[in-house]
Amino acid sequence: MQQKTKLFLQVLKYSIPHLGKCMQKQPLNHCNFADHYYNRIKLKKYHLTKYLQNKPKISELARNIPSRSFSCKDLQPVKQENEKPLPENMDAFEKVRARLETQPQEEYEIINVEVKHGGFVYYQEGCCLVRSKDEEADNDNYEVLFNLEELKLDQPFIDCIRVAPDEKYVAAKIRTEDSEASTCVVIKLSDQPVMEASFPNVSSFELLTANCPESLPKNFEWVKDEEDEDVLFYTFQRNLRCNDVYRATFGDNKRNERFYTEKDPSYFVFLYLTKDSRFLTMNIMNKMTSEVWLIDGLSPWDPPVLIQKRIHGVLYYVEHRDDELYILTNVGEPTEFKLMRTAADTPAIMNWDLFFTMKRNTKVIDLDMFKDHCVLFLKHSNLLYVNVIGLADDSVRSLKLPPWACGFIMDTNSDPKNCPFQLCSPIRPPKYYTYKFAEGKLFEETGHEDPITKTSRVLRLEAKSKDGKLVPMTIFHKTDSEDLQKKPLLVHVYGAYGMDLKMNFRPERRVLVDDGWILAYCHVRGGGELGLQWHADGRLTKKLNGLADLEACIKTLHGQGFSQPSLTTLTAFSAGGVLAGALCNSNPQLLRAVTLEAPFLDVLNTMMDTTLPLTLEELEEWGNPSSDEKYKNYIKRYCPYQNIKPQHYPSIHITAYENDERVPLKGIVSYTEKLKEAIMEHTKGTGEGYQAPNIILDIQPGGNHVIEDSHKKITAQIKFLYEELGLDSTSVFEDLKKYLKF
Repeated sequence: MQQKTKLFLQVLKYSIPHLGKCMQKQPLNHCNFADHYYNRIKLKKYHLTKYLQNKPKISELARNIPSRSFSCKDLQPVKQENEKPLPENMDAFEKVRARLETQPQEEYEIINVEVKHGGFVYYQEGCCLVRSKDEEADNDNYEVLFNLEELKLDQPFIDCIRVAPDEKYVAAKIRTEDSEASTCVVIKLSDQPVMEASFPNVSSFELLTANCPESLPKNFEWVKDEEDEDVLFYTFQRNLRCNDVYRATFGDNKRNERFYTEKDPSYFVFLYLTKDSRFLTMNIMNKMTSEVWLIDGLSPWDPPVLIQKRIHGVLYYVEHRDDELYILTNVGEPTEFKLMRTAADTPAIMNWDLFFTMKRNTKVIDLDMFKDHCVLFLKHSNLLYVNVIGLADDSVRSLKLPPWACGFIMDTNSDPKNCPFQLCSPIRPPKYYTYKFAEGKLFEETGHEDPITKTSRVLRLEAKSKDGKLVPMTIFHKTDSEDLQKKPLLVHVYGAYGMDLKMNFRPERRVLVDDGWILAYCHVRGGGELGLQWHADGRLTKKLNGLADLEACIKTLHGQGFSQPSLTTLTAFSAGGVLAGALCNSNPQLLRAVTLEAPFLDVLNTMMDTTLPLTLEELEEWGNPSSDEKYKNYIKRYCPYQNIKPQHYPSIHITAYENDERVPLKGIVSYTEKLKEAIMEHTKGTGEGYQAPNIILDIQPGGNHVIEDSHKKITAQIKFLYEELGLDSTSVFEDLKKYLKF
């Protein structure tokens, strides 16, 4: 459920984030997907570290949400002049990069999907789907079920595995790093396994289950009918949209039929099983509204049962236990998520009874259901909590987690006696914790204590925005740093789709802190850190609140002695590029350099292009400038592309991807060209001593919006920051080598 819930919570609000890596890759949305991990590791092709195992189930949801689409097949080759190339005086960086790229297999374990079922472990080994006896899973004694090379894809990998209840079939979803399109293959298990069927264009962003890490989306489910016939439900993706559900069977009674089609283009569909596997749920939703249907796991050929017809503004997600439905919903006042309960045979909204409410300014991160307990993973006042609810007596135990923790990573777990999870921060790798229901206590993994706990500090501060609203910030710096005003500062921002700013572990962020940098994460309005209202206060005609919050955060940091404008840098991904780009236009003097990755920079033209398949879905976030002058005029006030003008700008490094279907590449190119022209015009009126900013557009071949962080990209961005700030990079090169040893 963990995966599913998170999925629900974030999908509703975000249209891309980067979904992943310990999160490592994030919301994905115009943007950000964010993050991957899991248990088995052996694939030598992916770039995740071993502690990024078992990513949070829910947060990946966001990553699986459809967002902006753009085909670059008509885009003419872009002349990558990159205005002022970086000087060739950093050979050490190139050596580090070479080492990072040539040795990952030796010192990094690769994330691999692993599913345990019926005494076997199913996983990927090299280019093959394999299985081994559970007790032999750590050995090389395995059975090859399918060779991925048969699909003739470029460097394919498995991101989800599902085994039929009777173990007659196994299904795997396969994709490549250069595309979001996935292929689902069904393998018949026998003495000589054979591929029974293959389904192209299976959606890669709508279902997560207990057998799949959050960062690895799942879009199909097995159900077994009364005649022992295995039934596969899956969703079909077309133009980044997922509106069709199919039902397929195999063997002597082979068939593949459309089960459901969603007619409203602003909605999409995703599937998942309740944790007890009693019901397959079909979720139809957009960012503001949801509708759920139940498919009986015992009678998959029966018509689905509607829980509650969609009501605009009402979101809900469903779990099942002992003939009761547990519903996480925002219905009623306040319009924040709350947990409700009803009998499974009376699912309509008028029968929902309030079961548990959250404190004000609380974000529900995840929910997991056990036999006798419900566990809620929460963020309140920028700190993490776990609430354990006893289902027999409705008792509640609230646990405040260590203040250094910034993110959860849920374990896929079926043990009814324990609830394991991991905690991490941008500079600290995941650490295991287990809540044991019998003892009623939280147990911490023992072992070597990470030295970062003694050498760094984490602070939680607030900045007062223009309208008086207090905006939370999370700050990291070295414990022994002296005169913080002279230290470089890297500010992070997102502020869209109700998604939290990604704070998963990033080894390169740790390297920066070790080298004396200050890291600041600004949780501005438009994000989801303080609940649904925090998002509502930063979308549509309140989007400028997020910009005001960002300005207030940076000014507050400077005012409290954290760095200064000449040493301040800003980084953003995807939809975070809107606020970052807007700040470069409105207050460029606050910044020295900016790095943007797959940034959304041309809101107005993108939202007025109704030919894009996801424009309708995005209207709830940005408004409809095509039909309403109010939204058109408002977007013009903050849209980065629309507000470029001749003035001094910070240096900007933009990374874009050739195959990114979510953020229009054409818009990024247009933004870069317009920015260059404005800078050239401004430069004409300056004196001889004026140093124009570097504007670098780095279009990576291949790749897509959810591509993993590569060593090449990381080193290029860090190199850019050090060069622009005029810093000595000698020590950071040595620290980067530790990247290989985490």
